[in-house]
Amino acid sequence: MSGPGDLLHSRIIELLPKLRRFARSLARNPHDADDLLQGALERALAHLEQWQADTRLDSWLYTIVKNAWIDELRSRARREHTLADSEQADAVPDHRGDASGTLAVDQAMDCLPADQRLAVALVLIEGLPYKEAAQIIGVPMGTLTSRLARGRQALQQLLGPGDSA
Repeated sequence: MSGPGDLLHSRIIELLPKLRRFARSLARNPHDADDLLQGALERALAHLEQWQADTRLDSWLYTIVKNAWIDELRSRARREHTLADSEQADAVPDHRGDASGTLAVDQAMDCLPADQRLAVALVLIEGLPYKEAAQIIGVPMGTLTSRLARGRQALQQLLGPGDSA
């Protein structure tokens, strides 16, 4: 016998591939993305009663993943700020160029600023409507479309003429 809670858990499980892909687009590292998703799902399950049945479950979960990522970035910034030796801070790899001048899409996404990468991930990769993506990010629709346009343009420049983003 299954109840409404079991149905909700089943729906969350169905969304895991999309949520994982979104986490990877934010974290840009598979291991960090898995950690991010695990933490976000723990939050979601612990606060499942806060989800409103008249709203989309996927949007609610995307928002939790995004907020967990923001919390992680803030935590990293605090840790790096407290390091006495700047050489101990993690080096950020530069994926901007190779011999041919083109990049794989994943590498090109890594080069985007976080706000553009988030917009591209939600709209172009996850296929969310603009209105929903703007709500998840917490910005007006015009801001989302601007970030999306700049992200698309940057991807096109990074990927070069034969590739499409």
